[in-house]
Amino acid sequence: MVALTGLWLPIVVSAVIVFILSSILHMVLPLHRADYQKLPDEDKVMEALRAAGVQPGNYHFPHCSSPAEMKNSAFLEKMKKGPVGLMNVLPSGPMNMGKYLGQWFALCLVMGIVVAYVAGRTLAPGASYLSVFRIAGTVAFIGYAGGQVSDSIWKAQRWGATFRHVFDALLYGLFTGGTFGWLWPR
Repeated sequence: MVALTGLWLPIVVSAVIVFILSSILHMVLPLHRADYQKLPDEDKVMEALRAAGVQPGNYHFPHCSSPAEMKNSAFLEKMKKGPVGLMNVLPSGPMNMGKYLGQWFALCLVMGIVVAYVAGRTLAPGASYLSVFRIAGTVAFIGYAGGQVSDSIWKAQRWGATFRHVFDALLYGLFTGGTFGWLWPR
């Protein structure tokens, strides 16, 4: 068993590596450019949302507030007529990328801590590189990929986007596993 405090270096280094790798995948390579589509007649839709006073938040439309309402003929007609969707509305104004990138780096650190916890409880000091790589890489992959598939199932994220995000998670897992294997206490 290895104490969590003895794994601070692979935690931080793996977080930095995943952060840099994700920046390359999302900003340099064209891999994720097809994840989102432009709304038809975007200006008209945006004006309608402004006129309706839509505030930042998560929306489902048409919306019902109870299972009984799902059987209501008016609701069923709205569902049939469409459109049916989920919508995330962000605050107006320029995106605060510093905030988002800070939160992403914090998540990378949390992932490193979770990986360190599991690996530290299952492996001894001096464990082989491959043993550490397998445990750390698998835990990281599950952590980074976990929510993506459920987003396609429940939130209508297109499967192509999901597969690209799962591919990212595989790379994050491989790099995290490699970092932990490299820096594992001997």
